Amino acid sequence: MIAPPEITDRVKKVHDFLTVGAAAPLMEAAVTGLKFGDAYYRELQAHYTHMKELFTNGLKEIGLQFTKPQGAYYVLADISEFGYESDLVFCEDLARKVGVGAVPGSSFFKEPENRYIRFHFAKQDATLKAALERLAEMKTKMKS
Repeated sequence: MIAPPEITDRVKKVHDFLTVGAAAPLMEAAVTGLKFGDAYYRELQAHYTHMKELFTNGLKEIGLQFTKPQGAYYVLADISEFGYESDLVFCEDLARKVGVGAVPGSSFFKEPENRYIRFHFAKQDATLKAALERLAEMKTKMKS
């Protein structure tokens, strides 16, 4: 940052508080979370694994290429085959033509990248199944 010293001094203090010290309510929440038993976390893992497998198995059946999620509840799908130059335009068309929302993958890359879109799969089974039914029509509805 380039600014006068009286501003940089204040910015340094704010930066320090935001990056070094966690907010008190977050620390209290973490302590509460640490008291949950192992069974809670096993059940949580099983639940998220189920959602991931339901959605990614559906993407496989559709024939959409994607990266296997390794810890988050998002999946990056490769849209190269559709011929779009812009992942943003693809996402807009996907919402309009297919009825499924996604986030342009370029939002998550430093380098210019437009081959990916990101889906969120931490949803109810019925929602994921409905999305997959709609996504099954992508190959006919989404050619640029």
